[in-house]
Amino acid sequence: MFSLFSDIPTHAYDELIIPLLQRMLYLEKLNLSLRIRRSKALVDANDLKENIINYMSRLNKFTLNICSFNSPPSQINSLSNEDIQHIFKNCSDKQIISCINYFPEKQSSYCHIYSHPYKLKYYRNISNNFPDGLFPFVVQVCLYDERPFEHEFFLQIEKSFPFMKNLTVENRKPQQKKLHNDNKDISLIKYLHLTRLRLTNAHDDYIEQFLIDTKMSLPNNVRLFVRHESLERITNNFKRDATRANCAKVNYVCRIFGLGYGNPQILEHFKDYFLHVNISTV
Repeated sequence: MFSLFSDIPTHAYDELIIPLLQRMLYLEKLNLSLRIRRSKALVDANDLKENIINYMSRLNKFTLNICSFNSPPSQINSLSNEDIQHIFKNCSDKQIISCINYFPEKQSSYCHIYSHPYKLKYYRNISNNFPDGLFPFVVQVCLYDERPFEHEFFLQIEKSFPFMKNLTVENRKPQQKKLHNDNKDISLIKYLHLTRLRLTNAHDDYIEQFLIDTKMSLPNNVRLFVRHESLERITNNFKRDATRANCAKVNYVCRIFGLGYGNPQILEHFKDYFLHVNISTV
């Protein structure tokens, strides 16, 4: 059994890791968890077959979680699910999932290929291309895309990560499907175990998505990280009733720039709006 785990992105996959693995001709069990930055093609199922599997004739158990990044983006042909399972049929008794994303504005591409059931505690860079599934071990989730996240997408996240505690949303694109707060057809989203919510790099629409009580029901004592200016707009300067119920459950962590905001009398108008406010002034 050989295991190689690293959560730090590496540029040495082709120069060091592949040559090392290719010398393990008689290896029967292999566990790889890597984050790879590459100047050439992404690491997909075909790449793993050509550079690793073909060199290990005795390999019968291959567990993997490989995230590869490429900038500028490379275009690769996405394999069908049947093709991917065929590649790993002799060396894995688990389902192999592959998800490929292209981000033209960021000028990068990303491939995540992993064994399912997925046993890690985190799942990063989830986009609208997320392949779905149940991930009961994951407690830390990061969402990123250059296309909007709509309400249905957050419902999908609720179902896929039932024990999620830490959520980061990074998306600067506004939502296209504007749902009215009094729409009776909106399914209320409940992230029952959420303790930390980071929205500092999110469009105002996603802050509203989490704070409007007809769209989302937040658990008590969630630590919220968000830009103060955005929160002022969404809450109508901390007077909006539609966001009051969720904000009353939130520990708001904020950094406020400017001496004027440092005046306790000025801060008082929103401190009572939240469960607790942790303020640092600069």
